[in-house]
Amino acid sequence: QVQLVESGGGLVQAGGSLRLSCAASGRTFSLYAMGWFRQGPGKEREFVAAISWSGGNTYYADSVKGRFTISRLNAKNTVYLQMNSLKPEDTAVYYCAQRNTAVAGREAEQYDYWGQGTQVTVSS
Repeated sequence: QVQLVESGGGLVQAGGSLRLSCAASGRTFSLYAMGWFRQGPGKEREFVAAISWSGGNTYYADSVKGRFTISRLNAKNTVYLQMNSLKPEDTAVYYCAQRNTAVAGREAEQYDYWGQGTQVTVSS
């Protein structure tokens, strides 16, 4: 049974940084692509970033490009999202997700397993 557990959320001032972690268990982590999505208040869930099985390919939403970095450490079954220069509009619940394939994707429908989410709040 695949489990994804996010951590690292919290309250931060605009311009600050946070690093989210997502620990995976239940199957061989290194075989599968991972993604981060977020859902802000009153908004639909949106793509943030994704990474292929090896970390060799990464993708970002335009709204976070240059500020966020996705990475993974397969030896620790963990994917990370480093978030810098945070803005109030980044406030959301952040979810990590895992695909049933090695290739990263940008659509939520492409992901098969989801964590419970971690709240990120950016104050102005």
